[in-house]
Amino acid sequence: MVVKHRAVALLRVFLVLLFGILVVFQTLSLPGQFAYMAKESPNDAHLRWPLTAVTVFWVLCVQVVIVATWKLLTLVKNDRIFTEASLKWVDAIVWAIAAAWLVLVTVFLLVGFNADDPGLPMVLFLLTVGVTVFGLLMVVLRELLRQATTLRTDMEAVI
Repeated sequence: MVVKHRAVALLRVFLVLLFGILVVFQTLSLPGQFAYMAKESPNDAHLRWPLTAVTVFWVLCVQVVIVATWKLLTLVKNDRIFTEASLKWVDAIVWAIAAAWLVLVTVFLLVGFNADDPGLPMVLFLLTVGVTVFGLLMVVLRELLRQATTLRTDMEAVI
């Protein structure tokens, strides 16, 4: 029990840290990076706002996952993880991953068909496969949580 509370507390510290870093990236670093890119490479200046929008959207998707994870940790701490309330937060994670995946596949296809160098398409392909695996894993874990929730509800009804 003590280990669970310590792990939850430590994870929350790192979630807050990660969220703060992502806010800095979202508001300062990414827009600044693409503004600098447009200034240094005028031929690519037309990509400034689309790249800013896409990367800020991806960061937003990660932030949704962080908030949903925080809420799930609250349910774990209160020993309510096997309730219907947890499924909506796992659904939020799945939908955020799906949205990020759709944009990533679109970017991968656009870059892949227009690239001169295979480096960036290969990195985007790797990211696409990784996000696909993560998303499918979350779908499987959601189903396991749903089954465990149903079993717990049935057990409580019997007792």
